[in-house]
Amino acid sequence: MKVLGINGSPRIGGNTDILLDKVLEGAESKNAETEKIILNKLKFVPCQECEGMRDDGECIIHDDMHELYKKIKEADALVLASPVFFGSLSAQTKMMIDRFQCVWRLKYMLNGDTGYKKKKAVFISVEGSKRSDFFENAKSIIKNLFATINADYKGELFCSGVDEKASILNHHGCLKKAFDLGVKLAF
Repeated sequence: MKVLGINGSPRIGGNTDILLDKVLEGAESKNAETEKIILNKLKFVPCQECEGMRDDGECIIHDDMHELYKKIKEADALVLASPVFFGSLSAQTKMMIDRFQCVWRLKYMLNGDTGYKKKKAVFISVEGSKRSDFFENAKSIIKNLFATINADYKGELFCSGVDEKASILNHHGCLKKAFDLGVKLAF
């Protein structure tokens, strides 16, 4: 089983990154093959709502997103990780999601086959305040992406009150839940 983890946080080694590593560690404990992509290391532009959009779901912009589309298509399971900023996803995560507009168009407007196989997916997120309602907007956007790429929303892990870099290491319950989520995802 191939499990792809996507880190949408701009802070490498931060709370989102650490939680994602724990999920992938849990999947690896069940012999899953894992890979982690850090969006902030990719070179890609936001959706340009191109007028010359292709009818096959392929984006006409050629940048690092093309490799990410391929990796997501090939994955058996997906872990999408993003911190909550201003009650929503990080800019990096939202920018990636918006680039799936071409896939959304093919699936929902043209009723075409996107080529994305059925897969399991989970969403993990942290936020600095103690407002659990801040996760709701982010979750809604993630659910739309998952539906577009034929990913079944199989779970989530939301950890609030986590702000300082690597302070998630003091939240042992969240770390254990992240590992367990990875184990569950690998089945």
